[in-house]
Amino acid sequence: MRDGPSRHGDAGKLTLSGFDPEVVYEDRNLPDHIGETYHGHEGVTRAAERWTEPFESLAVELERVIDLGDELVSFHRWRARFRHTGIKVSEPVVYRWRFRDGKVIYFRSLSPEEADAAEGLKE
Repeated sequence: MRDGPSRHGDAGKLTLSGFDPEVVYEDRNLPDHIGETYHGHEGVTRAAERWTEPFESLAVELERVIDLGDELVSFHRWRARFRHTGIKVSEPVVYRWRFRDGKVIYFRSLSPEEADAAEGLKE
């Protein structure tokens, strides 16, 4: 499975084949998204568009994955350049994923406190 929703090439299309049509995404990380819940492929697309909108460029790199049996926790590093200011950022982000029949049915970004707790999990 890919590293969550991702943009490919110039088309900017999301790859959603690994997501169940009824997928649920909760954002607990970005200040203007905290508490937001997105439903289905349209919701994930809308969340990705909101997340990427302020940036001229954005890359998300998978650093590691912890298998928790029925869930995964993935650790990433995102790097971006803000569109209007040119300011560059590089920050960690962590997600918790649930699957059914090989597709993502639920995922959420973890708060900084949850991410710290996840760091201590054994692989």
